[in-house]
Amino acid sequence: MKMSNVIVDIGMSLDGFIAGPNAGPQNNLGDEGRRLHQWMYDVHSWRERQNRTGGETNRDDELVREAFDRIGAYVMGRRMFDEGEVGWPNPPPFREPVFVLTHEEREPWVREGGTTFTFVTDGIETALEQAKEAAGEKDVRIAGGANIVQQFIEAGLVDELQIHLAPLLLGDGIRLFDHIDRGPVELENTQVIDSPKVTHLEYRVL
Repeated sequence: MKMSNVIVDIGMSLDGFIAGPNAGPQNNLGDEGRRLHQWMYDVHSWRERQNRTGGETNRDDELVREAFDRIGAYVMGRRMFDEGEVGWPNPPPFREPVFVLTHEEREPWVREGGTTFTFVTDGIETALEQAKEAAGEKDVRIAGGANIVQQFIEAGLVDELQIHLAPLLLGDGIRLFDHIDRGPVELENTQVIDSPKVTHLEYRVL
């Protein structure tokens, strides 16, 4: 049986931010943070996941569809969940099980379309174990936020890193790689795809 890969797939500004300042449930992605993902909002596969019609069909659209198709489960932090809980439609865009790392116990939250949010209180290894079991032969995506991504990288649990680099200097907010407390993490560049609105970078973690 194919083993699941653990993927970090995330948008980032040229100066390293994945969210703007003042992020919270009423200000998803922070001030100006949504501009990091502007390239994605108009492609067909993303609009389809938001229960909307139309959209562009181009290489960016193909990458978004491929990313959704390969994932069988997600892991995210409580902060990301809190921001999305008030804004995600029903069904949410995941359409697969989501495991939320938190310090507070909560019953699973079942949504339409195959998404159930399960709340995990005993650490990243337990969340990943549950996500891999749920994903089967598909991959597991570490959805964010930055603190959760940093924890997984520090623990050596990430197989692939995919960065969608927006041509934008955000200037302030939450950086992706600020607090990784370990030695150098060596990466192998496996793919670079450029488009007018974004540069897609793909690395294998060695």
